[in-house]
Amino acid sequence: MKKAPPHERAAGGLPPEEDEERFMAKLRKTSKTKLNDESHNSGSGQTILNPDVNENKAKTITDLREAGHVQAPPASAEDIKIRKAFVDKDWNEIKIADSWQIFKVMSEFVEGFEKMAKIGPCVSIFGSARTKNTHKYYVMAEEIAAKLVRHGYGVITGGGPGIMEAGNKGAHSEGGKSVGLNIHLPFEQFNNIYIDSDKLINFDYFFVRKVMFVKYAQGFIVMPGGFGTLDELFEAITLIQTKKIGAFPIVLVGREFWGGLFKWVEDVMLNTESNISPEDLNLVHIVDDATEAVKVIDDFYSKYLLSPNF
Repeated sequence: MKKAPPHERAAGGLPPEEDEERFMAKLRKTSKTKLNDESHNSGSGQTILNPDVNENKAKTITDLREAGHVQAPPASAEDIKIRKAFVDKDWNEIKIADSWQIFKVMSEFVEGFEKMAKIGPCVSIFGSARTKNTHKYYVMAEEIAAKLVRHGYGVITGGGPGIMEAGNKGAHSEGGKSVGLNIHLPFEQFNNIYIDSDKLINFDYFFVRKVMFVKYAQGFIVMPGGFGTLDELFEAITLIQTKKIGAFPIVLVGREFWGGLFKWVEDVMLNTESNISPEDLNLVHIVDDATEAVKVIDDFYSKYLLSPNF
């Protein structure tokens, strides 16, 4: 092939037609890279989003269903939940799904208020559903519940197995009020047999159930547990700290379990970050045995000359 004369070559040393082809290839590559970068850095504040990136996104759940013929890997139940969070609902779907959910929430509140308003002074016992009936904390929870009943209190638990079962069992053994606020879960949770038949309430919503735990309890005994137990504990602490409810006693049972957590609360949340006040540490009492746990409850109410009225 005959080379182009020097005066006809582009600045890069290539003939004009070859230089133009290389330039267009580079431009195509740059545009593709830019589009990928814009998609990747979406929301970072560093790029201008391409307005067409989501052009083909499904707008409604109906669109999502109609697109079902497209070949895709099988979706798990978790995948479907996550995908639905990114799909816009049309008004008809909102009316059908969300409106029904509002009535379901209302019905749980109504049933809860109706039954719980009649129970009298009670102490809520929190703890793990996974604790075996031979474990020392199961035995201790059962003993605490029995002592509370003998001192005139009823017992409220989450209604399930483990520590919850121990609490209801202890209350039932002494003929006291044994309340179970059960939650429907795909695993772990089923109501135990020691709940009074007229004091078992089943919930679908955690937040409704937590309202019942707090609204109708005059104290809280918190046994070792998992994330659910921590959720219930810090819900109670937050409501007391912000003065949304009275400063009811919160008793944590098991120094070896709770000590490290509240050492971190003191060292980091209080001393390092100043995210709480020194007096907030007084909202909880950490004990090691059943007698000590019940004494905290009794001592608190003796200041007000109050005693249970069962």
